[in-house]
Amino acid sequence: MRTLRLILAYDGSRYHGWQAQPDKPTIQGALETALQLFVGEKVVAYASGRTDAGVHAIGQVVSLETTARMPANAFRLGLKTYLPEDIVVREVHEVPSGFHAQFDAIGKTYRYLIYNHAVDLPFLRPYTFWHRAPLDVETMQAATNELIGEHDFRSFETNWPNKASSVRTVTAAKWTVEPVWNLWSPGAEVPVVAGDERMLCFEISANGFLYNMVRSIVGTMIHVGRGKWSPADVRAILQAGDRRLAGETAPATGLYLKSVDYPITWIRPDRTVRPSSAVFGDDGTELDE
Repeated sequence: MRTLRLILAYDGSRYHGWQAQPDKPTIQGALETALQLFVGEKVVAYASGRTDAGVHAIGQVVSLETTARMPANAFRLGLKTYLPEDIVVREVHEVPSGFHAQFDAIGKTYRYLIYNHAVDLPFLRPYTFWHRAPLDVETMQAATNELIGEHDFRSFETNWPNKASSVRTVTAAKWTVEPVWNLWSPGAEVPVVAGDERMLCFEISANGFLYNMVRSIVGTMIHVGRGKWSPADVRAILQAGDRRLAGETAPATGLYLKSVDYPITWIRPDRTVRPSSAVFGDDGTELDE
């Protein structure tokens, strides 16, 4: 039996999240169907976390065990034949036996995109959150800095408590403003960027995430960006431990699982020593985002 580590990218728009569900399209369901068709045996795929309905991924990590003997790279090429076009296997690596994509993870990074412009673009709707009013990104960053470090994030958790603990450590959280390459502009032959047209990119890294945590933080920071709340207000919301005080849950359309981190013993295929315990403590009973 071999253990493989896959890195997936997918457009989550038409899926009901990662986890397989009866009579509903899911990422896990599509992947396991493709695996069975490719290798001729039933394979169970375990993801680093169960993304919610409509959430996308750039670097979702999946582990699986199989008796198939073809080279690892053949899985990437072979699964392309059986997977829907909105799910892509970016990489496949053989790893030491015992690797588990969820329980051996030590951190994740999520990305959220806000199209900040007075006029919506229909082409961006499935992949961003459109917000028409101007947002003060510098103040949003100052408020976001209040979240860095180890805190109880129950104020940003849907349906608390849905995990054993709401304490998480945020290691980095940053807002940037990116230009929009407007290829949808009539007659555009080169990148066209309108002066007031921009994409807000929020990236946050932590040792674990609660259900809807990133989207709740984004919804809160939009209030900050519009001048309704201050960084001090965000600090008070965090300390209060009350979800009712924070902002709305931002739509799933703008959220991407960017990457997942693992101990070096799992990243290097030539190492076979298993870590003594998993640092990342998700119990597999609830969604991440």
